[in-house]
Amino acid sequence: MNSRPLISDYENTTVDSSAIADERDMLDEGSFQQMIARERKRTERSNTPFLLMLLDLGHGVPSEDNGKVLGQLLSALSSATRETDVTGWYLENTVIGIMFLGITLAEQRSIPATILERVSEILGNNLSSQQFKQIDLSFHLYPEDWDQEARERQANPAFYPDLHDRKRKQKHLLLIKRVMDVIGSLAALLLLSPVFAIVAILIKLTSKGPVIYRQPRLGQFGETFELLKFRSMRVDSDHKIHQEFMKNVIAGTHHDKTADGKKTVYKMTNDPRVTPIGGFLRKSSLDELPQFFNVLKGDMSLVGPRPPLVYEFEEYEIWHRRRVLESKPGITGLWQVTGRNHVSFEDMVRLDLQYVRDWSLWLDLRILVKTPGAVLLGDDAF
Repeated sequence: MNSRPLISDYENTTVDSSAIADERDMLDEGSFQQMIARERKRTERSNTPFLLMLLDLGHGVPSEDNGKVLGQLLSALSSATRETDVTGWYLENTVIGIMFLGITLAEQRSIPATILERVSEILGNNLSSQQFKQIDLSFHLYPEDWDQEARERQANPAFYPDLHDRKRKQKHLLLIKRVMDVIGSLAALLLLSPVFAIVAILIKLTSKGPVIYRQPRLGQFGETFELLKFRSMRVDSDHKIHQEFMKNVIAGTHHDKTADGKKTVYKMTNDPRVTPIGGFLRKSSLDELPQFFNVLKGDMSLVGPRPPLVYEFEEYEIWHRRRVLESKPGITGLWQVTGRNHVSFEDMVRLDLQYVRDWSLWLDLRILVKTPGAVLLGDDAF
C-alpha cells in the first residue's frame, strides 16, 4: 500500500465542490479530518481496523472537464462503498478521501483492487497519459504495522491531519517553546559545565568504557534519534533484563514494592548492570544531563513525554502510542513531578496525554519549576 505523506500545502484546482456534492454526500475538509481523528481514537480502544483511501487529483484533471470526470469518479466510488463508509475532501478540491470502516481481513485485500480497477478505467477514458500520471491513488491501513521491518519509518501522517492542523494553529506558541528550549538548554549547559566535568572524571575512574552512552529512542511520530546519557551501566551489558522488566511493567504484571513494602515501584531497584557510580547518577538524575544537547539539537524539548526505547514501543497497546505520536519528547514532564517511579505505566500514559491535551507555555513553566524539587527531594528515584 502506498503511504506517501500527503500533509503539505497544495494549490487548489478549480473544482466546483458544490456541484460535486450532489453526486454523493461528501464531507468538507474539516469534517472529514475530524472523522479520521475520531475513528483513529475509536480503533485505539476497539482494535477494529479501518482503511483510508486517498485520491490525489493534483493538476491531472483539466478545469474544463473536472465536473464531468469527478462526477464519474464519485459515482464509481459510491458503487464500491457501503453506507457505513465515509467520503469527503481530505484536502479541499485536491484530495478525495474515503474511510472504509470496520473492514475484515478479506476486505483489506479486495477493496484496493476493486477501487483501483474502477478509478483507473474512468481516468483512462477521460485523461491523457500525461494527465493520468499526475493522479495519485493510495491506501492506508490503521492501526499501522510497527513490525521489525518498520522500525526505521515514521508514523504515516495521513492518519494525523488533526495533529498537523493543531501544529499550524499553535505555530507561534511552539516557536516560543522552541526559543525557551534553546535558551534553557544553553543556560543549563553553561551553568552545569563543572558538574559535567566532575561526572565525566568519576565515570572514567570507576569503570571502563565511554563517558557518554548513546541510545536509540523514538521521538514524535516515531522518528528515531540518539538519546545522550552519562553512562551508568557496564559496557556490553545484557539489555534483555530490562526488556523483560519493561514488558511486565507495560502489561501490568509487575508488582515490586519498595523496601518498606508500602509502595509499588515501576523501576528496576537492583539493576545488576549498573556501575557503582551509576547508581548515584541515576538516583540524582545526573545521568540525564547530556540530554540538554538533544534539546539544543531539536530532537527533544525541555518538557514533554519521555522518549521510549524501540522494544518498549513494540509492547504498547494502540492507545499507548499516542504519547509518542502527539508531542515532542522531553527531559521532564507531568510524570516526573507527579509520582515518577510510583506511577503505573498506564497512569504515566494518561499523564502524558493530559499534558498534550492541556499544553500551554504556562504549564511548561510550572513543570520546569517543580522539577528540581521532584529530583532533589523525591524518594522514588533509582
